[in-house]
Amino acid sequence: MDWQTSEDTVPSAPVTEADARMLLGRPPATGAWRDGDPVGDRRFGSFGAFRTESGAELPAYRLAYETWGELSPARDNAVLILHALTGDSHVRGPAGPGHPTAGWWDDLVGPGAPIDTDRWFVVAPNMLGGCQGSTGPASIAPDGYEWASRFPYLTIRDQVAAQLRLADALGIDRWEGVIGGSMGGMHALEWAVGYPDRVARAGILSAPPVNTADQIALNSVQLEAIRIDPRFAGGEFYDAADGPHRGLALARRMALLNYRSPTELNARFSRSWQSGVSPLGRGGRFAVESYLDFHGNKFTRRFDANSYLTLVEAMNSHDVGRDRGGVEDALARVTATTLVLGIDSDRLFPIDGQHRIARGIRTTLDGDEAIVLASDFGHDGFLIETPRVGAHVRRLLES
Repeated sequence: MDWQTSEDTVPSAPVTEADARMLLGRPPATGAWRDGDPVGDRRFGSFGAFRTESGAELPAYRLAYETWGELSPARDNAVLILHALTGDSHVRGPAGPGHPTAGWWDDLVGPGAPIDTDRWFVVAPNMLGGCQGSTGPASIAPDGYEWASRFPYLTIRDQVAAQLRLADALGIDRWEGVIGGSMGGMHALEWAVGYPDRVARAGILSAPPVNTADQIALNSVQLEAIRIDPRFAGGEFYDAADGPHRGLALARRMALLNYRSPTELNARFSRSWQSGVSPLGRGGRFAVESYLDFHGNKFTRRFDANSYLTLVEAMNSHDVGRDRGGVEDALARVTATTLVLGIDSDRLFPIDGQHRIARGIRTTLDGDEAIVLASDFGHDGFLIETPRVGAHVRRLLES
C-alpha cells in the first residue's frame, strides 16, 4: 500500500504509469471513514452537547484518537499531537485496514524517537469536523441522515474546546507537551493561549498567529472549486453514485502549490514531459501537471468535500488575538516553554508569522526569533525534514 503514503510527507516525484493504474476506477462519493469501516488503531471518545462559538449546537459529538506509550500513574507524561488540515490521528503505523495512509510523523514518534513513547504517553485526535472518525459533515445526525450542509461552522477555538473534553475524559489535567504543525500549530497555539495552566510545553511549527487576507484569499478559490462542481449539490451528495471529485481534486491541486516551493517543483520536474507525447500542441502533458492531477485524484479517495470546506473555514477563523486585545496581548498569556519553528521557503505561512509568535511569547526556547530551517520543500518541510524537526522537538521535550 505504498501508493497511499501521503504526498505531504515525501518529496515531489514524477508519476509513473503504475501509479496512474492504481487510481483507475471511480472513487466513492466521499472518502470519509464511516461507521462500519475497519476501526484500525482508532479509539473513540464520545461527548454530550457542544455549543459552538457561533451559537450552533451539536447534540453530541465523537473524537477519534490514537495513543502510543503508557500513561504514568501520576498522569504527568502526556503529549498531545495535533495534525494539519488533511491529516488525521494516524501519526504512527502502516497504511492498512481503516488507515488509508501510513503514519504522517512515523520518524518522530516511537520508542527512542524524538517523541519517545518509552517515556511519553502520546495522544493524537482527529479534529472535530474531520472525516477520519471524528464527528464531521459525513457523520450521521440524530435524524439518521448525514449532517452534510447542516454541519455547523467551526472555529479553531471550537476544535480546541472539543479536544479539552477529551483531555478531561482521559484524566489529563496538564499536557507535558502540545505539538502541532500548520493547522495543528494553530491548535497548539490556541491551547497555550487559552489554557495556559494546562500546557507545560508547546511546539508551534509552520503556523501563523492569524490567518491573513492573502491566506484567506488562497483558501477562497479552493472552496469555490468544490462548490461549483455540479456533483457537490449544495453539500447533499452522500447518496449519489458520484461525488464532487473534480472540485475536491482541483482544490487539492491548488493547495499543493501552496505547500511546496518553486525551487522544489522546478528542480524535480523542470519542463519535462509526462510521456513521449509533446505537450506543445500535440496533446501531451508536462510532468508537473500529471503530478498535481495524480495527487488531487488520490486525495478524493481519503477525504470528504464537506469536511474540506468545514476545516478550511475553521483555518480562516484563526486569529489568536481575537477578543483578547490583539495578537501581542494574547501571546503574553502563554506560560509554556515554547518552540516556534518555521521553514524559510514556506509560501503558505511565511516565516514572519513565526517570528511574530516568538517575539510575543516570553517563555520561548530561543528568544525573540523562531527557529528557521532552510529547506526546498516549502510549507511541507515540517513533515519532510524529520531529522532536523525531530532534533528541535526532542530539545523541547527535554527542556
